Amino acid sequence: LLVGTLDVVLDSSARVAPYRILYQAPDSLVYWTIACGCSRKEITEHWEWLEQNLLQTLSVFENENDINTFVRGKIQGIIAEYNKINGIKEDDDTEKFKEAIVKFHKLFGMPEEEKLVNYYSCSYWKGKVPRQGWVYLSINHLCFYSFLMGREAKLVIRWVDITQLEKNATLLFPDMIKVSTRSSEHFFSVFLNISETFKLMEQLANIAMRQLLDNEGFEQDRSLPKLKKKSPKKVSALKRDLDARAKSERYRALFRLPKDEKLDGHTDCTLWTPFNKMHILGQMFVSTNYICFTSKEENLCSLIIPLREVTIVEKADSSSVLPSPLSISTKNRMTFLFANLKDRDFLVQRISDFLQQTTSKIYLDKNISGSYISSDDEVFTRSGSLISASPHKSMSSESEGERQFNLNDNGIPTATQALMTMYRRRSPEEFNPKLAKEFLKEQAWKIHFAEYGQGVCMYRTEKTRDLVVKGIPESMRGELWLLFSGAINEMTTHPGYYEDLVEKSMGKYNLATEEIERDLHRSLPEHPAFQNEMGIAALRRVLTAYAFRNPNIGYCQAMNIVTSVLLLYAKEEEAFWLLVALCERMLPDYYNTRVV
Repeated sequence: LLVGTLDVVLDSSARVAPYRILYQAPDSLVYWTIACGCSRKEITEHWEWLEQNLLQTLSVFENENDINTFVRGKIQGIIAEYNKINGIKEDDDTEKFKEAIVKFHKLFGMPEEEKLVNYYSCSYWKGKVPRQGWVYLSINHLCFYSFLMGREAKLVIRWVDITQLEKNATLLFPDMIKVSTRSSEHFFSVFLNISETFKLMEQLANIAMRQLLDNEGFEQDRSLPKLKKKSPKKVSALKRDLDARAKSERYRALFRLPKDEKLDGHTDCTLWTPFNKMHILGQMFVSTNYICFTSKEENLCSLIIPLREVTIVEKADSSSVLPSPLSISTKNRMTFLFANLKDRDFLVQRISDFLQQTTSKIYLDKNISGSYISSDDEVFTRSGSLISASPHKSMSSESEGERQFNLNDNGIPTATQALMTMYRRRSPEEFNPKLAKEFLKEQAWKIHFAEYGQGVCMYRTEKTRDLVVKGIPESMRGELWLLFSGAINEMTTHPGYYEDLVEKSMGKYNLATEEIERDLHRSLPEHPAFQNEMGIAALRRVLTAYAFRNPNIGYCQAMNIVTSVLLLYAKEEEAFWLLVALCERMLPDYYNTRVV
């Protein structure tokens, strides 16, 4: 009983491989495990092989050292050959973890396809009695096993049956995880690392829900970096896969990047911000197509630099003021200066590798930042969308008020009254307070662009956020929606994609197209843009193209209303990519055929 208890509590491998063959030199106290097996038959096969292939050869050697070297070399060679034949990579799973996998399948009667992700030591509260044991987290199940003084406790819960996961703290146990299902509640405590355990539980529960929603099985990512030598011994390839996925998901959500973008790595650094003449502490993130930065202090500053926009990456000379600086220049003549980079040479090498891949791709060489600058006659009038905002007469750059025009701390013009007066002077008979308000918003954005840059590589700060919250002027909505939703990135990297979809989908009929046709004339029927065939045809093309792009969603009610609003402010292709960003990244479960 005591041995069985110790096996479970101390995570001994004796219960997994009860049979072993040990090698010991006569003058040594150390045993070396040559083979192990779960059954007598398995270990006997190993012994017979040793008798035929190894034992007879040993008499040739003159001293013990030669025998030790030969035996070890032979066994390691056999293992390497076996791994090569069976396609097992050395870094796939550690020996300790393989033992845990065998134990997991044996204890809970799980099929071979059920993949174990990780296991943790903890206590499970059965009534008022805590049972010390191990919780096993696999792709589809949460399992617990304990064997204490002859009493066995076993628990198996499917992730899809879990209704709530909570991390609780009580006076007696500061760290406790509560797992609720429809019919019962389970409590686990005394974790060595509760944060890691809880995070993995959440992730696996979410993956199970995603599989339910999408009707898809779990697929392991094979394009992961190799296991580092310093990595903990009890980490499976699957656990590394899930960790990498979680990091990439957080990275994509933080910077609104395309959903296939994978994070390569991140490092601490500083960024020189010209608008306040400071070196801001933060983190640089590097992925296949982007270099991003976010400050440690929330909302202070963030940056997205697509590699397609980069022209020069160069190492500047180090100094005591600016150690290990790195300068990155872009097509719209902006230069970003990073410093305090720990492994600058390696980082530059990674960026240059990704740059080579980017230049070999075909992309649309279009500079969005310069495409909406106002002319002398109009301020930010959009062309190509169904409705352009009303043009305003721009003020002469020599006008007295404009030279004194600055933003206050909240991003609002300090010379508001002066501008209102000037606006009245220009057209007193047509003065419209709403137009005046729009005009002031436009001016605030223009000044913001002058200070923080314009386009995808602009410095995004708290002032940017404040301006968005105060309302984006109608004439700039298409441009800024594309920019801040991240849709601009997908549109720029997929030239011709929308036109091809429209061509392929036109004239084809299915359930989605029938529903689209039914709803076309219900989309903003009072609006002039949708009282003629031009507006209706544009709406039909965008909705049908999206239904063909994403048959899992196809067409859902209310997509027509959203798309018709997008078409009022954006060109047809832009509206399509905004719809993609909305349905697939920003609200991934909102438009769904099951209406969950």
